[in-house]
Amino acid sequence: MAEKLQGVYAALTTPFENDKIAIKYFRKNIKKYNACDLAGYVVAGSSGEAAYLTDEESEILVKETLEASAPDKKIIVGTARESTASTITFTNRMADLGIRAALIRTPSYFKSVMTSEALKRHYYAIADEAQIPVIPYHIPQVTGLSIEQQLVIELSQHPNIIAIKDSSGNMPFLGEVIPNLPPDFSYLLGAGSVFLFGLLLGASGGIFRLADVIPELCATLYNDFLAGEWEKASTLQRNIIPLNNAIIQKYGIAGAKYAMDLLGFYGGPPRDPILPLDVNGKNAIKKILKKLNLIH
Repeated sequence: MAEKLQGVYAALTTPFENDKIAIKYFRKNIKKYNACDLAGYVVAGSSGEAAYLTDEESEILVKETLEASAPDKKIIVGTARESTASTITFTNRMADLGIRAALIRTPSYFKSVMTSEALKRHYYAIADEAQIPVIPYHIPQVTGLSIEQQLVIELSQHPNIIAIKDSSGNMPFLGEVIPNLPPDFSYLLGAGSVFLFGLLLGASGGIFRLADVIPELCATLYNDFLAGEWEKASTLQRNIIPLNNAIIQKYGIAGAKYAMDLLGFYGGPPRDPILPLDVNGKNAIKKILKKLNLIH
């Protein structure tokens, strides 16, 4: 039986300085996260601006994460490439470094022909050849491609597909899928604005950009849920929704990095062509953080 993936994972951002990866700040951030009650980290995911990283840069980040992380933190790496063969090759390249699992978004360049049959063949082929467990990544707002409910259920039957990360925020989707999954299969939410609702419906944890900014609050929400502290968890969930929406929907990765800068982490600039936050965006982020009593 596969180990259940539970708790909160920070989807690590990639710090840049003069358009180069700033390793010293990356390690500094991880050292601070190590002191938080997080289950682990995701490297080279959407929040890490993976689409703008070379394979060599991704490998550097993975090696640095493995070296800087506390022993109890599980490390997951985004390894998706557009072709099945390239994804297998890069996944196993990362597996050789000693990571826990591979997070693999749907291939979407030729999305019109990415039918459920094509996606099932893609993920099964990867899972058959991968030297580590595989986690399909459902993020239709980015890829423009949805994984159908029945396909999630079918993928969960493969012994090397151990979880799904679902960033759709679609609660009916989650509610209909979870009762049909094996008990050791993990359902990880990628939408911080619905974390508590997903947990109540049976999700086992989450992988969030929000946890880069407010790791302790995300972990507290999860722990309040486990303890049955419904009122505390509900209040916290309501309070963090505006911040989540700001760093995901409105201001994106630039907003998340600016919030990190204000809270003692290193966010820094996003990589081109993403624009840095303008003055209005900065003021909006400050206002949200002040309301949460995180800055003064």
